[in-house]
Amino acid sequence: MTKSQYETYGPVGPHGTHGPFTPTVADPAGALHRADTLPYDLPGGRDTYRPAYEAEAYLATEPALPVPRPAPDVYDVREGAPGGRAARRRARGRTRARSGSRSGERPDSAVRRLVPQALVVAFLAGGTSAFVAEDKSVELTVDGGHRTLHTFADDVTELLEAEDVHLGRHDVVAPAPGTPLTDGDEITVRHGRPLRLTIDGEQRTVWTTAGTVEEALRQFGVRAEGAYLSVSRSQPIGRAGLRFDVRTERTLTIVADGRSRTVRTNAATVGEALDDAGIELHGQDTTSVPATSFPRDGQTVTVLRVTGTREVREEPIPYAVERTGDPELFQGTEVVDRQGSPGLRRVTYLVRTVNGVRQRPRLEGSEVVREPRRGKVRYGTRPRPASVGGADHLNWHALAVCESGGRPDAVDPSGTYGGLYQFDAPTWHSLGGHGRPQDAPAEEQTYRAKKLYQRSGASPWPHCGGRLRG
Repeated sequence: MTKSQYETYGPVGPHGTHGPFTPTVADPAGALHRADTLPYDLPGGRDTYRPAYEAEAYLATEPALPVPRPAPDVYDVREGAPGGRAARRRARGRTRARSGSRSGERPDSAVRRLVPQALVVAFLAGGTSAFVAEDKSVELTVDGGHRTLHTFADDVTELLEAEDVHLGRHDVVAPAPGTPLTDGDEITVRHGRPLRLTIDGEQRTVWTTAGTVEEALRQFGVRAEGAYLSVSRSQPIGRAGLRFDVRTERTLTIVADGRSRTVRTNAATVGEALDDAGIELHGQDTTSVPATSFPRDGQTVTVLRVTGTREVREEPIPYAVERTGDPELFQGTEVVDRQGSPGLRRVTYLVRTVNGVRQRPRLEGSEVVREPRRGKVRYGTRPRPASVGGADHLNWHALAVCESGGRPDAVDPSGTYGGLYQFDAPTWHSLGGHGRPQDAPAEEQTYRAKKLYQRSGASPWPHCGGRLRG
């Protein structure tokens, strides 16, 4: 075998093959070719030292090429194996025999043959140790699913990526991502799940890593004892989440029929809580809070026993007066052309008694029985004369007291005469008056009386005319 052939194939590996990672070692000064070796064909026709890997190696490459015999104590240390401890003992025996027959061989030549091969074995052994050291056995639990893994990952993040476990912002992993891995570590991953909860009437959406409803309630500190749940406590929570209602047990004080009682309930409404307490509502009975409202912890609910009656009352409807100015009438004079009259309304009131106490009547409805009649009045706009010459000095007050008792609207029993001075209608109209004298203002009546005095003196008042000068 030439030096180039030896460098091409290299020394035989631990398992008798020329592996691609086996380093080649140059033949220093042709020492391998000068080394004495024992012939394979010993007396007896049996080769006592031909390891099987020699034949295998050359069958895998070129069978015709000769291979130097490797040092037997480099490849295998097992007792009895080819190249093992027994082989080393046989080799030592042959070495001693050769040294006895060929004392001229230098001992350092054998050492030089063994050094390159020992370096190869050391390199392979070191690589194998490093390979084994990188392999770690870890326990991975994802949402309760447990696996034992062998991995070369350096930390938790690499392991999860290798196992295709993706983390979201609501997920939890322990140890934390990036933590270095060692053999025997336990990694736990719990994925976050959305919960759409309605707790005591309040709706909210939360995230949890709990696997069941009961675990989630414990995680959020919701008191489940005595509570109403719309789902089973053992209900598993999938990755898509879950929607359910929770009504915790609350303390409610109910005041009804003169007594107070405290109950614990998980009812959805005040009405349901009353039913659970055995309290019935009849007729117009009601509660201090709406029966459909959610009962709060510590709340007091009062039952109101209500009886109601209806009262009907008739009430007048005021009438309006239409007033029109008349230039023919002196200022301060009014003439009623049509007397107004009030209407009539029928009103219904609801009168309630709450827990025996009468309440203020409440208007329930009304209807008009009779419409009011509008009145019509004319009032004077004509300026009044300042005085009537020759009559202003007379005692008109005394005359009025004598004739009518000083009442402008006085009318005699026959209905013929009216006013302060008891005019009849023809005389009144002849003096420029309108309508009835008793409907005219006192000032106008006195003015007309003065004009009558100028025309006829005191004769129109035969019994009281003398008072004018009294």
